[in-house]
Amino acid sequence: MPRTSARLPNDEDIIIRNVQFRSEAVNAGTEYLAHNHPWGQVICVKSGVLALSVAGQRFLAPPEFAVWLPAGVEHSSYNRRPSLFRTINIAHHLCAGMPAQVCLLNVGPLFYAITENCFSRHLVEPQTRQDLRMCRVLVDQLKAAPVYQTYLPSTEDKFLAPILDELERCPADNTPLAEWAKRVYTTERTLSRRCQQELGMAFSEWRQRLRFLHSLTLLEQGKTVQEVALEVGYSSSSAFIVMFQQISGTTPERYRRQQ
Repeated sequence: MPRTSARLPNDEDIIIRNVQFRSEAVNAGTEYLAHNHPWGQVICVKSGVLALSVAGQRFLAPPEFAVWLPAGVEHSSYNRRPSLFRTINIAHHLCAGMPAQVCLLNVGPLFYAITENCFSRHLVEPQTRQDLRMCRVLVDQLKAAPVYQTYLPSTEDKFLAPILDELERCPADNTPLAEWAKRVYTTERTLSRRCQQELGMAFSEWRQRLRFLHSLTLLEQGKTVQEVALEVGYSSSSAFIVMFQQISGTTPERYRRQQ
């Protein structure tokens, strides 16, 4: 009986050569200088928080979000704290239907199940027909994922910028908006209006998101829920747990076990 070739058809072979997986752990204080690449890239945060800068805009991504970078977009990053992230490089010709701009994608359980399978096998690129089918579903999941412009917006507004900078240095700061307004020589009403205009959300929501991001790193460091609650500005662990569960859909303790 003559031998049959195991080589896949040309169109499938092209897809195999153009989807690649990579995992990387970075230390606190790690900086990636501005660069770009000719392929699209999905960055999935496994632990910690990814801080990415694109054209003066900052993108912060906690673990439940993925960052989408279209081909050719120049970007840089600086991580204040340790983090582990995974990248999926997708050739430009496979990116049709993906967003044209950098954004956050709220990818679902199927996407994570496929990526977890690929990374657990230390897969660099698809090797079999089964891998190929999973990669096709992976790309379809990315195209269907809800798009968000940013998780924690930043601004150059003369009133808000110094306040947000100070809060990032000390997330536990409970100074009310009225007091911040006095410090920057404006009114609480003006600050509230600027928050909606510049950040797209209320000051209280922005601060809550900041505390959530900061708490992820603290939990991964092994601190107790009570310790984390105090370090991000909550007087009780119960209030912190409610906030954490509202945002992430799980409890702080369960999140830590998953990590």
